[in-house]
Amino acid sequence: MANATVLVVDDEDLIRWSLRERLRSEGYEVLEAGTGRAALEQFKQGVDLVLLDYRLPDLDGLSVLRELKKLDPDILVILLTSFVSVETAVEAMKLGAFHFANKPFNLDDVAALVGRALETTRLRREVKQLRENEARPYSLRAIVGESETMESLRQMVSKVAASPASTVLLTGESGTGKDLVAKTIHYSSARASRPFMNITCSALPEQLLESELFGHERGAFTDARMQKRGLLESADGGTVFLDEIGEMVPALQAKLLRFLEEKSFKRVGGAGDIGVDVRVVAATNRNLEEHVTKGGFRSDLYYRLNVLPIRLPALREHADDVPALVNFFIDAFNAEFKKRITGVSPGATALLKAYGWPGNVRELRNVVERAMLLTEGDRLEAHDFGALQTGLGSGDPFDLPATGVDLEELERSLVVQALKRSGGNQTKAAALLGINRDQIRYRIEKFGLATP
Repeated sequence: MANATVLVVDDEDLIRWSLRERLRSEGYEVLEAGTGRAALEQFKQGVDLVLLDYRLPDLDGLSVLRELKKLDPDILVILLTSFVSVETAVEAMKLGAFHFANKPFNLDDVAALVGRALETTRLRREVKQLRENEARPYSLRAIVGESETMESLRQMVSKVAASPASTVLLTGESGTGKDLVAKTIHYSSARASRPFMNITCSALPEQLLESELFGHERGAFTDARMQKRGLLESADGGTVFLDEIGEMVPALQAKLLRFLEEKSFKRVGGAGDIGVDVRVVAATNRNLEEHVTKGGFRSDLYYRLNVLPIRLPALREHADDVPALVNFFIDAFNAEFKKRITGVSPGATALLKAYGWPGNVRELRNVVERAMLLTEGDRLEAHDFGALQTGLGSGDPFDLPATGVDLEELERSLVVQALKRSGGNQTKAAALLGINRDQIRYRIEKFGLATP
């Protein structure tokens, strides 16, 4: 670490001088202290590493180490000592000592030890920064809206995140932001530094979903050529998000219930139980109570998941939040598309608030994205949302012919038309269809299309 600051704490002037001169020759800034109390005062100036003598005139090294860790739990401390018992060494390691340097020491060895410690500090800070950057989009502020409905939602999410509950059930229509709320719960909780793993239960066949969740042993089935850790095992200490839980088949529902009750599971083809500590956040756009009544979902699993239920409101239930959401998306797409859209005209705002939003916040996001990609001005006008005008006051946007349609062929045709109209630009083609770029790439590969 360039320009790192090292605090040298020792009551012998010669030792401090020797260490100061050597460390400065390595390019480090050096602070000095001859007593424990002086060390604690110097530490407040900002220090990256501490070289701490075990025997000091006023305090012993362990007491100083304990106080340093209270001031900064992440600080690395190297103890300087001529003799240390096994008991003292164990206690020092428990308190978080990084290493020992035995007196009399070789300055080259100490310099190398300092280098390793500072490299460890640098890596820890980078990891911490990456985690903070990863969590930033999922703070409570990301749940946009000033209405009473959204304020109540934020308060509920905050309470759930702070609770020790191991299961949470998110319900609401498709597109209301269940994925965002699941991540907000995770990154606002004490589990934030641990993994967040998610899976869509309807996206995989039964055997593959079971393997993804619980892992498998080598030879458990035909293609199981090696052992694999599942999501539950990989997320130990963190959160697993099970989207579309209502689509899970009954056999897997029973295995998930066993895991929730016992906090352990067996890999597919395995014999031993594996215990993990994870919070399970499940989400569904189905009415699970009705699904239970019809026999499609286990009642015991439903009640086990429904410990802390959170219902996400449809956008039409808090339409006054539409302008705030639109401005939020404009800011996001300005950064992504390198544009400078300043806002939305009053006419466009009225149009957006009057629309029913059957696709909820996801549909609104896609509509704003499409408008920003296609507009020529610096403000979004009502004509930039022309597709919404034809939908106001009408029924379904597409009338199904009496003879029916081939859904696969219809989807393929729409993708082809969007690609032609956009000149092969996948981002613009996706915007024309109200989907994102990854979704249209999936369909291009699915239908074997060649972009112009």
